[in-house]
Amino acid sequence: MAVLSLAQLALAGVISLIAFLGYGSQYLFCYTQPGALDQRQSLLFNLLLFCTWVCYARACITDPGHVPRDWDTNVSLSWDSDLDAVSRHDRMRWCRKCENRKSPRAHHCKVCQRCIPKMDHHCPWTINCVSHRTFPHFFRFLFYSVTAMCYLEYLLYIRLAILFQNRSLPSYLGPTPVQMIFLFTFTITNSITLFALTVLLIRNIYTLGSNTTTIEGWEIDRHDTLVQRARSHGGYLDGPDGRRIRIQRQEFPYDIGIYANMKQGMGGVHFWAWLWPSASTPPNATGLDFETNGFEASSWTAKSDDLDPNTSWPPPDPDRIPRRQYNLADHHPFPHQDVSSNIDTQAFRERQRRDYLRFSSNNGDHELKHRVSTTRLSDLLSDESDIEDNGSDADDLDRKAGNKWRDQDGDRPDDFGVDEEVEYLDEDDLPLSEILKRQRAVRKGQ
Repeated sequence: MAVLSLAQLALAGVISLIAFLGYGSQYLFCYTQPGALDQRQSLLFNLLLFCTWVCYARACITDPGHVPRDWDTNVSLSWDSDLDAVSRHDRMRWCRKCENRKSPRAHHCKVCQRCIPKMDHHCPWTINCVSHRTFPHFFRFLFYSVTAMCYLEYLLYIRLAILFQNRSLPSYLGPTPVQMIFLFTFTITNSITLFALTVLLIRNIYTLGSNTTTIEGWEIDRHDTLVQRARSHGGYLDGPDGRRIRIQRQEFPYDIGIYANMKQGMGGVHFWAWLWPSASTPPNATGLDFETNGFEASSWTAKSDDLDPNTSWPPPDPDRIPRRQYNLADHHPFPHQDVSSNIDTQAFRERQRRDYLRFSSNNGDHELKHRVSTTRLSDLLSDESDIEDNGSDADDLDRKAGNKWRDQDGDRPDDFGVDEEVEYLDEDDLPLSEILKRQRAVRKGQ
């Protein structure tokens, strides 16, 4: 209930801010020079305000979408086929919480409690996910908000300029102290909000042109960090259980050209409808599969020994590699029969039981893929000079110390609404045969 109340408070705050700047300023203009807005100014400003209301409402109430079962018709046709005949190179992702295959670019939202197609982030100001279906409305809301506030800033500047020109006149010929307080309050509030939303709009224009989401931008930064770290380790990084994970640079596959990126991000409509407030919402089906640029496939053709032709996004991450499952039998506690009589059997059985519960769970839940120590970083280092200048050892020590990697802005996917507990429990790049087996098990359970 606390989270719900906070979300309602954020929604009420945005509505109050729009009403305060939009209608409160027009009321104030009636009592300050040069007077109320004329017909043309009033029509233009209220039209921008109306578009802002419409786009904000659609960004809040539009369903962000979901990943339906059997969303891939090519796979659903293989239900009766021989699973062993399915290619091992057809790799997919599986969401344990939804018990369903994840479509490309989908993430499990911790607030919506489901996988969202092409999830950008969960916006607290709209109490909704910004996704493939809601991003066009969210982008239009930012555009009309910034445009309306730019115009309001111009109208406020005219009145402030007149106030400065008449600064030598007696006070009774100018605005009252209350009117001056409200005039400066509107100016400061509008300027701060305009700056923040302008930065957000510019960022969204960039993501729209590059066909990336906020989460994918984090993944790209993470991949660049892993590639840089792997260079000093022969192209490999340490994964769980002593495994060596090969890290090589991978191009972002969904950048298909600026115009095509923008057209896809705005719902596939023509450019003259991109800013139309009543433009149709993209269908859910169009957010389940996306065109790729084929860079990785062409690289594999040139170097067939290095790259997988079905390389998927996001790239491999040692922190997301699952640990091996240890299936220990309770009725066989000792791997050897010649155990010394000096061993306290009961204490040994208790330690084994705890180890068994830590590495495998009887109720089907999975442990986190990494068990990191909570030892302070300073305890791991005997000398600060042990850290190399390239930062690779420092990253490894941060991981040993239990510190989660963050991008240059200090963000984690959890900050964008992604349920990291679920995402880190997801198994990436599962064979298609294993996916079909799990789907059959889910169907039988229903």
